[in-house]
Amino acid sequence: MAFTEYRRLDEDSLIEYIKATPSLSSKIGNKFDDLTIKEVGDGNLNFVYIVIGTSGSFVIKQALPYIRCIGESWPMTKERAYFEAMALKEHGQLCPGHVPEVYHFDHTMALIGMRYLEPPHIILRKGLIAGIEYPLLAEHMSEYMARTLFCTSLLYRTTMEHKRAVADFCGNVELCRLTEQVVFSDPYKVSQYNRCTSPFLDRDAEAVRGDNILKLEVAELKSKFCERAQALIHGDLHTGSVMVTHDSTQIIDPEFAFYGPMGFDIGAFLGNLILAYFAQDGHADQGNDRKTYKKWILKTIEETWTLFHDKFTALWHQHKDGSGEAYLPEIYNNPDLQLLIQEKYMKELFHDTLGFGAAKMIRRIVGVAHVEDFESITDASKRAACERRALELAKTLLKERRKFQTITEVVSAIQLQP
Repeated sequence: MAFTEYRRLDEDSLIEYIKATPSLSSKIGNKFDDLTIKEVGDGNLNFVYIVIGTSGSFVIKQALPYIRCIGESWPMTKERAYFEAMALKEHGQLCPGHVPEVYHFDHTMALIGMRYLEPPHIILRKGLIAGIEYPLLAEHMSEYMARTLFCTSLLYRTTMEHKRAVADFCGNVELCRLTEQVVFSDPYKVSQYNRCTSPFLDRDAEAVRGDNILKLEVAELKSKFCERAQALIHGDLHTGSVMVTHDSTQIIDPEFAFYGPMGFDIGAFLGNLILAYFAQDGHADQGNDRKTYKKWILKTIEETWTLFHDKFTALWHQHKDGSGEAYLPEIYNNPDLQLLIQEKYMKELFHDTLGFGAAKMIRRIVGVAHVEDFESITDASKRAACERRALELAKTLLKERRKFQTITEVVSAIQLQP
């Protein structure tokens, strides 16, 4: 069977596709009689199949020409699969221990074949809902973010290299536009796709739409998101884009990848951990009040930023005489000046992280596409109470992010939220 034009694959046609694709058929030893195929795409955009045989396994991910969770009424380019494949390969080279290997990419079919992250790997968000501790999570996520962000920035690359790379990802404009809409626009106006836990949060959503200071701050963040090509960011680094075991952390789904502000990735991850923290009271029961687990989440938030800061600045020091053209050694070779530059850079990155993280939190409560952390709390009034605390904290972080000087202060603010 020839696949010369796009068609959405089902389980039967997927087998034919694998037979016709040596880079995939070889992964299962060219044995097709014992294959099991399971569709597991529970996300918002794509179809995902797990293919398992006695001689091997892989995952197939195919992009649809629309947003899956909305339907054909919201068209979406299939080109996102191309940018996802490019980002997986780039980030995989920089941090191979935390990015699944790509075996195959088909541009026409908008299809990626990659490593299957076998059980006990689960989506991090589901682990957080279940109250599972992951002792290496902060270590692994900080490593991934430090390496991928530093090594795709001007701290490491020449301006020529950087501009070519930026140009390669400029075409991912539709997914950037989607982020601009759902993160930086829709929550602050009446939009058909917005929703909240009604009627409990109706006034809270209205308060967001009427908060002029909040609107001014989110406009500044939107400007940075649209205009600052700082590094190759994942673009959607929430806890649903991370698969984990106790000793493995794998980052998946970078279809929103483009050259943008580093703080958007770091903020997305930390913001989703904060959402998980506030959701815990809704999952507490007589057998487990979740208090110990909430302390672990706070510890993970603090350690993730602290380790990221240390790893990022260590890379900076290691490559300070390298090819990076942000701060040329012949100009910035004074140790005191280098320290001042680094402190200024990291402070701005910290404040960007808080702002973008807060914006991501807000859209998950009063915008489109909510998080399972809250949605799985069946009691609507209890869910709304958890969401309200998260929303109030997010508004504080977004409007007052420059007042925070350390991650410890942020953790304290989370704990003090009534």
